Amino acid sequence: MALTRKFLAALGIEADKIDEIITAHVDTMDAIKSERDQYKADAEKLPELQSTIDSLNKKISENDSSKYDELLAEYNKYKSDVEARETQRNAEVAYRQLLIESGVSEKRLDAILKVTDLSKITFDAEGKVKDAETLKANIQSEWSDFIVKQGEVGASTPEPPTQNNPSMFSEMSLADKMAYANDHPTAVEVVSWLKGES
Repeated sequence: MALTRKFLAALGIEADKIDEIITAHVDTMDAIKSERDQYKADAEKLPELQSTIDSLNKKISENDSSKYDELLAEYNKYKSDVEARETQRNAEVAYRQLLIESGVSEKRLDAILKVTDLSKITFDAEGKVKDAETLKANIQSEWSDFIVKQGEVGASTPEPPTQNNPSMFSEMSLADKMAYANDHPTAVEVVSWLKGES
């Protein structure tokens, strides 16, 4: 049913209100028609747009498949590099622990790790080093010079003459001073005294 003045008057609406309703109705209908015309124009463009989309999809599938393959190869390389670094780090941590358990001096750990081929270290499903006891035996054999023995004491070195007690050194002959320096090569102060007196 159409919205007309006659219909509104039959409903008992006042004349000035009817004019307002009709004006609002016309504005609404004009907006709807304008929107409809826009949709119609857009719908007429759809076949052309679909053709463009199909063409672009074809180009993507033909030309960009190689880019996809390149990106996939880069990703796979990056992933394998990350996994290799993680494996290397885990092997280093595990081997360091084996060195410590074998009694190797902590001062020597980094030096040993630099020259050790860690790729031979393998792990079981639980993340523990396989053949750990064999590796420890190899460590104790190969790096025995760096293993700290309990109860070992270094050689005692007598204190050289110092500037606080120069009389002892100044009373020595040059031959005695040279003999003392040769017998005590780590006595840096003796060498500096010799240089100062020569």
